[in-house]
Amino acid sequence: MLQDLQAQFLGSTIGGLVAGSIYALIALGYTMVYGVLRLINFAHSEIFMIGTVTSLFVLITIAGGTAPITLGLFGMIAVLLLIIIASAAVSGGAAVLLEQVAYRPLRKKGATRLAALISAIGASLFLQELFGLEIIEWITDKSGRVQQNAPRFIPHDPLFHIGNGVVRTDHVFVIVGAVIMMVVLDQLVSRTRIGRGIRATAQDPEAAVLMGVSIDKIVRLTFLLGGAMAGVAAALYIMEYENTDYRIGFLLGIKAFTAAVLGGIGNLRGALLGGIVLGLVENWSSIFFGSAWKDVTAFVVLVLVLMFRPTGILGESLQRARA
Repeated sequence: MLQDLQAQFLGSTIGGLVAGSIYALIALGYTMVYGVLRLINFAHSEIFMIGTVTSLFVLITIAGGTAPITLGLFGMIAVLLLIIIASAAVSGGAAVLLEQVAYRPLRKKGATRLAALISAIGASLFLQELFGLEIIEWITDKSGRVQQNAPRFIPHDPLFHIGNGVVRTDHVFVIVGAVIMMVVLDQLVSRTRIGRGIRATAQDPEAAVLMGVSIDKIVRLTFLLGGAMAGVAAALYIMEYENTDYRIGFLLGIKAFTAAVLGGIGNLRGALLGGIVLGLVENWSSIFFGSAWKDVTAFVVLVLVLMFRPTGILGESLQRARA
């Protein structure tokens, strides 16, 4: 066991950072919506799925199929930026549309949070079936019920070694891309007028209205930003794992929600921390228990953390956060 730990620890740590970066980006959408509306947007997992399908569509269009694309460094960066922009735009737009159709009518009528939660679950199932039955098949000419493979455009070649751990080119792109987007969102929420409006609405919606803040505009922007982050995560996921399907968001969405709760839901930096912790715990646990137990271990750790700190690791709500 000790030999396995020594041989696999650094490699598992690198894999955990990659997976955790993607969890953290998706978790930002959960934590922002909860911070503003006190709503668990369970359809956010399908916003991520829509982003992966968008990235798949762009890559298939560029490659003319699923064969690998050979590009230079600048070409790889250009294609990655293209699928990030496309996925962020489509996922952000889908999130705004979701808010207008599934949540805003309930909010205007003063419906309970349980009604909004049921609406979220219904929207999630609707989007899964819509893409499984129609959209994916239209894009790929294959059954939407099977796994779809994306063309590789960034080689998964070793870039350098850290002890026994191998850092590949795609690992660097994922981690650097995720960090950049998290810093951008952090600065947007903490330093801009839009961010002040989001924090004010999260703290006291009635007082925010009296100060001239448009609640509908802030809610729309919150869904747009959260959806865009899910779109970025989707583009990085497609680049790293090169596949998707109509149910891809289910497990990843649950893990991202777990990351948000683990770090302290309503806290953007908590979502980042929770995602990284979850990714590392998953990969480290596979050394001891095998990869089949990764999901079990992740949720056990969540339960243990919440038993001793119910507000999560940071436990700071959005309205008081500097992020």
